[in-house]
Amino acid sequence: MPIHAQLLRHATETPDKPALVIDGRSLSYGELYLRAKAIYRFLRDLPRSNRRMLNLPGVEKLAALSLGNHIGFAEYFAAATAFPNACAVIDPLMPAERIERIIERLAPDVLIVDDDAGPSAEIARRFGIPVVPAGTEAFNLAAAGGEAELPADTDKIFLIGFTSGTTAEPKAYYRSREQWRRSLDRGRVVFELEDAPSTMCPGALAHGLALYALVEALDAGGTFHSVRKWDPGAVARTLSSWQVERLVAVPTHIAGIARAWASEPALTSLRDVLTAGAKLDRNGVESMRRLFPMARIREYYGASELGFMTVSTLVGGEIDFPIDRVGQAYPGVEISIRDPDENDVGTDVPGTIFVDSDLIADGYLWGDDGQAFRVTEAGATVGDLGELNANGMLRVIGRAGGMMITGGNNVYPAEVESALKACPGVEDAVVFGLPDAYFGQRIVAVVSGETMDLKILADHCASSLVRYKIPKQFYHIRSWPMTSSGKISRGQVERAVVSGDDLVLRLSA
Repeated sequence: MPIHAQLLRHATETPDKPALVIDGRSLSYGELYLRAKAIYRFLRDLPRSNRRMLNLPGVEKLAALSLGNHIGFAEYFAAATAFPNACAVIDPLMPAERIERIIERLAPDVLIVDDDAGPSAEIARRFGIPVVPAGTEAFNLAAAGGEAELPADTDKIFLIGFTSGTTAEPKAYYRSREQWRRSLDRGRVVFELEDAPSTMCPGALAHGLALYALVEALDAGGTFHSVRKWDPGAVARTLSSWQVERLVAVPTHIAGIARAWASEPALTSLRDVLTAGAKLDRNGVESMRRLFPMARIREYYGASELGFMTVSTLVGGEIDFPIDRVGQAYPGVEISIRDPDENDVGTDVPGTIFVDSDLIADGYLWGDDGQAFRVTEAGATVGDLGELNANGMLRVIGRAGGMMITGGNNVYPAEVESALKACPGVEDAVVFGLPDAYFGQRIVAVVSGETMDLKILADHCASSLVRYKIPKQFYHIRSWPMTSSGKISRGQVERAVVSGDDLVLRLSA
């Protein structure tokens, strides 16, 4: 981890301060550093796997974590990312077949698990990989007191993460310590973290948003809060009882917190709310203003492979950004919009978003399908489409592969979803295209919230969209199926519509 020097400083200067709190269970900075040193020694003494075929320059031991939001995540992550180690973070909630493909190809020297009888542990044992359940360590943690400090950071691989590809094969990307160090240094200024605010992030630590929020909080010396399992009421109670100052979450998590806390007093301790993963809409911002009246509301746009791309302030800044934009370029990042031949198209013209940045991942270990992340002379892209205005404010249209063609017209789901989410009584919306004999694709919309009147939805769309972009079918859903990262499972929603599942209700006049 690119913050070992900071961890040592915090453990020395504020050893009793909580470093992280999960479901009320606390781990201090002193305990975190002591335990990480003991785990580092344990990893150092492990035999290296003779099955590893991956080329990982400078990596001696590779530890894989399939822990979920366990209190021991931070100590194992700190030990497994200290030079010359590297850490792979595996979501234990992924389908077992994906976990199996990852473990087989990684061949880590050890797998750290929460559930000794869970799928990850069983798969690892089948491949002859040692399994250690966190919290049941056989080694002596207390003996680490006299050990040398965790090694200083170097510009080598420290993290392997996974993103979904266009196939069932998870794509494995890797990061260097220096990339994250640059990002953390800039973020401390951009997000004003010098006074070490306490942070709550209820997302899964196996995913980029929460993992980065954890490291960011530990780097600054703040207390990081989370929950073992997503529970909006528990998150709201933690925000209230611990007087948390900063919330980092995807919009669907924040909407859940707002519903769970609707009859309770506003959460006035929060000074900052930062969202990512999906575009905020006007209804969501207004809900947050009621729930967090003292907070500045910000969002950023980025990708696991590209890092931060833009940042904006929607409420509480000297200049509040337009709601339909995701902000201006993050410090050190240059953004351009390009046509299929990678020529810069300038302003107010849609095209593929490219970035030039020193925060870009080195690449993939495997799974590069050529459909998303690529680096060319023009910069790097993950295939997202967007446009820049004259002030450098970016609007994200959507992923190229998600474009619908209806009646010969190109329509991007994000534009229709934004229009629907601005409709009073609509909480969230998912839009996709289904095969149609006449139109080629017919646009289908699924919404949640109080509004279930077909005419209200259609009339609202007609007021803000050209005719061919108005959905042909509308469905209502009471509760969204979610991915482990806290995003709506769009594939599951689409399958429910196609199959006639009672998860969704078709609206009629």
